[in-house]
Amino acid sequence: MQAPAATNDACPAVVAPPAELSGWASPRPLDAGRDETHAAMLTPGVAVAARLPSTRNVRYVMRPEKPGGSVSYGGVFAFTVATPGRYRIALGSAAWIDVLAQRKPAASVAHGHGPACTGIRKMVDFDLAAGRYVLQIAGNGSANLPLMVTKLPA
Repeated sequence: MQAPAATNDACPAVVAPPAELSGWASPRPLDAGRDETHAAMLTPGVAVAARLPSTRNVRYVMRPEKPGGSVSYGGVFAFTVATPGRYRIALGSAAWIDVLAQRKPAASVAHGHGPACTGIRKMVDFDLAAGRYVLQIAGNGSANLPLMVTKLPA
């Protein structure tokens, strides 16, 4: 699978992402979960080309602050943090995300846009302890979403 295409005329070619997001260039397909029990497993450092169900078919662990309308898409994912540190969630859209630890929201520590022409639209950072986390995606405008969780260098 190829990296997402450049999104506008200002980007004549797709640019390689920074080293900590190098997996972004080769996403694997993954169907999003519709609830916590069936959360799709993410592996930090591995990008996915997520296929999202309609928001109306998703049972979120916690109601998203910005759930999107009836024509939006979302899903439920899970990932495990083996080594505590700062983790980044990178998205190919401006969808809303929540990271939950034991059914409670984790506080984000930084927000930003992805590097120009990489296909990364949004990045949100979290300081996470070892353990299992649920990632909720809400309010996406399409059923397809490039997505990646990665540990940032210390």
